[in-house]
Amino acid sequence: MRIALFITCLTEQFYPRAAVAIVKVLEHLGHTVEFPAAQTCCGQPMFNNGLHDDARDLARRMIEIFAPAEHVVTPSGSCAAMVREHFLHLWPERSGEHRAALALAAKTSEFVEFLTKVERVDLRAMRVRWPGSVTYHRSCHLRSLGLCDEAETLLDQIEGVRRVPLPRAEQCCGFGGTFAVNYPQISAGMVSDKVSAIRETNAERLVCNEAGCGMNIAGACRRALPEVSLITIGEVIAQGLGLLPREGGSMNADRGGGGS
Repeated sequence: MRIALFITCLTEQFYPRAAVAIVKVLEHLGHTVEFPAAQTCCGQPMFNNGLHDDARDLARRMIEIFAPAEHVVTPSGSCAAMVREHFLHLWPERSGEHRAALALAAKTSEFVEFLTKVERVDLRAMRVRWPGSVTYHRSCHLRSLGLCDEAETLLDQIEGVRRVPLPRAEQCCGFGGTFAVNYPQISAGMVSDKVSAIRETNAERLVCNEAGCGMNIAGACRRALPEVSLITIGEVIAQGLGLLPREGGSMNADRGGGGS
Protein backbone atom coordinates (compact mmCIF):
# COMPACT_ATOMS: atom_id res chain seq x y z
CA MET A 1 0.00 0.00 0.00
CA ARG A 2 1.19 3.53 -0.77
CA ILE A 3 0.76 5.66 2.35
CA ALA A 4 1.01 9.43 2.58
CA LEU A 5 2.25 10.61 5.96
CA PHE A 6 0.35 13.57 7.42
CA ILE A 7 2.85 14.57 10.05
CA THR A 8 1.03 17.48 11.82
CA CYS A 9 2.58 20.73 12.98
CA LEU A 10 3.57 19.79 16.54
CA THR A 11 5.09 16.44 15.59
CA GLU A 12 7.17 17.97 12.82
CA GLN A 13 8.44 20.85 14.94
CA PHE A 14 8.94 19.16 18.31
CA TYR A 15 8.89 15.35 17.98
CA PRO A 16 10.35 14.37 14.59
CA ARG A 17 11.71 11.11 16.04
CA ALA A 18 8.12 9.97 16.55
CA ALA A 19 7.53 10.53 12.84
CA VAL A 20 10.70 8.63 11.91
CA ALA A 21 9.50 5.72 14.04
CA ILE A 22 6.13 5.61 12.25
CA VAL A 23 7.81 5.58 8.84
CA LYS A 24 10.15 2.77 9.86
CA VAL A 25 7.30 0.65 11.23
CA LEU A 26 5.10 1.17 8.17
CA GLU A 27 7.98 0.37 5.82
CA HIS A 28 8.80 -2.72 7.90
CA LEU A 29 5.22 -3.84 7.27
CA GLY A 30 5.85 -3.58 3.52
CA HIS A 31 4.22 -0.26 2.75
CA THR A 32 5.63 2.57 0.66
CA VAL A 33 5.55 5.79 2.69
CA GLU A 34 5.51 9.18 0.99
CA PHE A 35 5.72 12.61 2.56
CA PRO A 36 3.91 15.31 0.58
CA ALA A 37 6.30 18.20 1.23
CA ALA A 38 3.68 20.86 0.47
CA GLN A 39 1.53 19.89 3.46
CA THR A 40 0.83 22.48 6.13
CA CYS A 41 -1.55 22.82 9.08
CA CYS A 42 -4.93 21.12 8.69
CA GLY A 43 -6.68 24.20 10.09
CA GLN A 44 -7.73 22.77 13.43
CA PRO A 45 -6.56 25.75 15.56
CA MET A 46 -8.49 28.13 13.34
CA PHE A 47 -11.60 25.94 13.33
CA ASN A 48 -11.56 25.58 17.12
CA ASN A 49 -11.41 29.36 17.51
CA GLY A 50 -14.28 30.05 15.15
CA LEU A 51 -12.14 31.24 12.23
CA HIS A 52 -13.90 28.97 9.77
CA ASP A 53 -12.92 30.90 6.64
CA ASP A 54 -9.23 30.46 7.49
CA ALA A 55 -9.82 26.81 8.41
CA ARG A 56 -11.62 26.28 5.12
CA ASP A 57 -8.68 27.61 3.12
CA LEU A 58 -6.26 25.26 4.87
CA ALA A 59 -8.64 22.31 4.61
CA ARG A 60 -9.07 22.91 0.88
CA ARG A 61 -5.27 22.97 0.47
CA MET A 62 -4.85 19.75 2.42
CA ILE A 63 -7.56 17.96 0.44
CA GLU A 64 -5.81 18.88 -2.81
CA ILE A 65 -2.36 17.83 -1.58
CA PHE A 66 -3.49 14.43 -0.28
CA ALA A 67 -5.97 13.67 -3.07
CA PRO A 68 -3.57 11.29 -4.90
CA ALA A 69 -2.83 9.24 -1.79
CA GLU A 70 -4.12 5.69 -1.44
CA HIS A 71 -4.15 6.03 2.34
CA VAL A 72 -3.22 8.81 4.77
CA VAL A 73 -1.73 8.04 8.20
CA THR A 74 -1.13 10.58 10.96
CA PRO A 75 0.31 10.32 14.48
CA SER A 76 -2.33 12.73 15.82
CA GLY A 77 -5.82 11.70 16.88
CA SER A 78 -6.91 15.33 17.08
CA CYS A 79 -5.79 16.12 13.53
CA ALA A 80 -7.34 12.88 12.29
CA ALA A 81 -10.59 13.91 13.97
CA MET A 82 -10.38 17.32 12.29
CA VAL A 83 -10.15 15.66 8.88
CA ARG A 84 -12.70 12.95 9.58
CA GLU A 85 -15.32 15.03 11.39
CA HIS A 86 -14.94 18.76 10.96
CA PHE A 87 -13.81 19.10 7.35
CA LEU A 88 -17.26 17.84 6.41
CA HIS A 89 -18.92 20.83 8.09
CA LEU A 90 -16.95 23.42 6.16
CA TRP A 91 -18.93 23.03 2.92
CA PRO A 92 -22.57 22.36 2.01
CA GLU A 93 -23.56 18.74 1.61
CA ARG A 94 -23.48 17.38 -1.95
CA SER A 95 -21.09 20.15 -3.03
CA GLY A 96 -17.94 19.13 -4.86
CA GLU A 97 -15.75 20.22 -1.97
CA HIS A 98 -17.88 18.26 0.52
CA ARG A 99 -17.46 15.13 -1.62
CA ALA A 100 -13.71 15.71 -1.75
CA ALA A 101 -13.64 16.09 2.04
CA LEU A 102 -15.56 12.82 2.39
CA ALA A 103 -13.02 11.08 0.16
CA LEU A 104 -10.11 12.26 2.29
CA ALA A 105 -11.91 11.36 5.51
CA ALA A 106 -12.52 7.83 4.25
CA LYS A 107 -8.82 7.14 3.72
CA THR A 108 -7.34 8.92 6.76
CA SER A 109 -6.31 6.97 9.87
CA GLU A 110 -4.53 7.70 13.12
CA PHE A 111 -1.41 5.51 13.39
CA VAL A 112 -2.68 3.07 16.05
CA GLU A 113 -6.00 2.90 14.24
CA PHE A 114 -4.21 1.95 11.04
CA LEU A 115 -2.21 -0.77 12.76
CA THR A 116 -5.22 -2.30 14.52
CA LYS A 117 -8.12 -1.76 12.11
CA VAL A 118 -6.51 -1.63 8.67
CA GLU A 119 -3.28 -3.61 8.98
CA ARG A 120 -4.54 -5.78 11.89
CA VAL A 121 -1.04 -6.39 13.15
CA ASP A 122 -0.06 -9.04 15.66
CA LEU A 123 3.03 -7.76 17.43
CA ARG A 124 3.54 -11.12 19.14
CA ALA A 125 3.86 -12.82 15.78
CA MET A 126 6.25 -10.07 14.71
CA ARG A 127 8.42 -10.83 17.77
CA VAL A 128 8.46 -7.24 19.00
CA ARG A 129 10.36 -7.01 22.27
CA TRP A 130 10.70 -3.93 24.47
CA PRO A 131 11.46 -4.45 28.19
CA GLY A 132 10.15 -1.82 30.58
CA SER A 133 7.18 -0.68 32.64
CA VAL A 134 4.74 1.74 31.03
CA THR A 135 1.38 3.36 31.51
CA TYR A 136 -0.69 4.87 28.71
CA HIS A 137 -2.45 8.22 28.30
CA ARG A 138 -5.57 8.22 26.11
CA SER A 139 -6.04 11.52 24.30
CA CYS A 140 -9.62 12.75 24.23
CA HIS A 141 -9.93 12.93 20.44
CA LEU A 142 -9.36 9.19 20.08
CA ARG A 143 -12.85 8.56 21.46
CA SER A 144 -14.42 10.48 18.62
CA LEU A 145 -12.54 8.18 16.22
CA GLY A 146 -13.99 5.13 17.96
CA LEU A 147 -10.67 4.22 19.59
CA CYS A 148 -10.64 3.12 23.22
CA ASP A 149 -8.16 0.42 24.26
CA GLU A 150 -6.48 -0.34 20.94
CA ALA A 151 -3.11 1.13 21.99
CA GLU A 152 -3.15 -0.82 25.26
CA THR A 153 -3.92 -3.98 23.28
CA LEU A 154 -0.85 -3.35 21.12
CA LEU A 155 1.33 -2.71 24.15
CA ASP A 156 0.14 -5.97 25.71
CA GLN A 157 1.31 -7.81 22.59
CA ILE A 158 4.90 -6.64 23.07
CA GLU A 159 7.20 -9.02 24.89
CA GLY A 160 8.80 -7.41 27.93
CA VAL A 161 6.31 -4.57 28.32
CA ARG A 162 4.84 -4.37 31.80
CA ARG A 163 1.79 -2.16 31.39
CA VAL A 164 0.21 -0.58 34.44
CA PRO A 165 -3.31 0.81 33.91
CA LEU A 166 -3.45 4.58 34.38
CA PRO A 167 -5.94 5.64 37.07
CA ARG A 168 -8.69 7.96 35.86
CA ALA A 169 -7.52 7.33 32.30
CA GLU A 170 -10.62 8.96 30.82
CA GLN A 171 -9.72 12.38 32.25
CA CYS A 172 -8.35 15.08 29.93
CA CYS A 173 -4.80 16.28 30.54
CA GLY A 174 -5.87 19.91 30.16
CA PHE A 175 -4.10 20.76 26.91
CA GLY A 176 -7.01 21.19 24.51
CA GLY A 177 -5.06 23.35 22.06
CA THR A 178 -5.69 26.99 22.93
CA PHE A 179 -7.62 25.93 26.06
CA ALA A 180 -4.29 25.68 27.89
CA VAL A 181 -3.53 29.27 26.87
CA ASN A 182 -6.97 30.75 27.47
CA TYR A 183 -7.55 28.98 30.80
CA PRO A 184 -4.08 28.33 32.21
CA GLN A 185 -5.13 27.83 35.83
CA ILE A 186 -7.76 25.24 34.95
CA SER A 187 -5.36 23.52 32.54
CA ALA A 188 -2.63 23.46 35.18
CA GLY A 189 -4.99 21.82 37.66
CA MET A 190 -6.00 19.18 35.14
CA VAL A 191 -2.45 18.25 34.17
CA SER A 192 -1.50 18.17 37.84
CA ASP A 193 -4.20 15.53 38.34
CA LYS A 194 -2.78 13.63 35.38
CA VAL A 195 0.72 13.66 36.87
CA SER A 196 -0.69 12.39 40.17
CA ALA A 197 -2.29 9.48 38.32
CA ILE A 198 0.99 8.70 36.56
CA ARG A 199 2.81 8.76 39.90
CA GLU A 200 0.38 6.16 41.29
CA THR A 201 1.44 3.65 38.62
CA ASN A 202 5.18 3.75 39.46
CA ALA A 203 5.76 3.22 35.73
CA GLU A 204 9.07 4.20 34.16
CA ARG A 205 7.50 5.59 30.98
CA LEU A 206 4.27 7.19 29.89
CA VAL A 207 3.23 6.19 26.39
CA CYS A 208 1.47 9.12 24.70
CA ASN A 209 0.65 9.34 20.99
CA GLU A 210 -0.65 12.92 20.85
CA ALA A 211 2.00 15.64 20.56
CA GLY A 212 -0.13 18.31 22.24
CA CYS A 213 -0.92 16.10 25.22
CA GLY A 214 2.71 15.02 25.30
CA MET A 215 3.98 18.58 25.48
CA ASN A 216 1.57 19.44 28.27
CA ILE A 217 2.18 16.33 30.37
CA ALA A 218 5.95 16.35 29.78
CA GLY A 219 6.18 19.92 31.00
CA ALA A 220 4.31 19.03 34.17
CA CYS A 221 6.41 15.89 34.69
CA ARG A 222 9.60 17.89 34.29
CA ARG A 223 8.55 19.92 37.32
CA ALA A 224 6.84 17.33 39.50
CA LEU A 225 7.84 13.85 38.28
CA PRO A 226 11.17 14.12 36.43
CA GLU A 227 11.94 10.41 36.76
CA VAL A 228 9.18 9.57 34.26
CA SER A 229 9.83 10.10 30.55
CA LEU A 230 7.33 10.07 27.71
CA ILE A 231 7.51 8.00 24.53
CA THR A 232 5.20 7.29 21.61
CA ILE A 233 3.93 3.83 20.76
CA GLY A 234 5.54 4.13 17.34
CA GLU A 235 8.93 4.50 19.01
CA VAL A 236 8.25 1.55 21.32
CA ILE A 237 7.41 -0.67 18.34
CA ALA A 238 10.30 0.60 16.22
CA GLN A 239 12.75 0.08 19.07
CA GLY A 240 11.24 -3.34 19.77
CA LEU A 241 11.87 -4.33 16.17
CA GLY A 242 15.42 -3.02 16.21
CA LEU A 243 14.56 -0.26 13.74
CA LEU A 244 15.52 2.56 16.12
CA PRO A 245 18.15 2.68 18.87
CA ARG A 246 16.83 2.42 22.39
CA GLU A 247 16.77 6.01 23.63
CA GLY A 248 14.70 8.08 26.01
CA GLY A 249 12.01 8.83 23.46
CA SER A 250 11.06 11.97 21.57
CA MET A 251 8.79 13.28 24.32
CA ASN A 252 11.25 13.23 27.21
CA ALA A 253 10.14 15.26 30.20
CA ASP A 254 13.17 17.50 29.97
CA ARG A 255 11.98 18.68 26.53
CA GLY A 256 8.36 19.23 27.47
CA GLY A 257 6.51 22.50 27.27
CA GLY A 258 3.32 23.09 29.22
CA GLY A 259 2.04 22.37 32.67
CA SER A 260 3.04 23.79 36.00
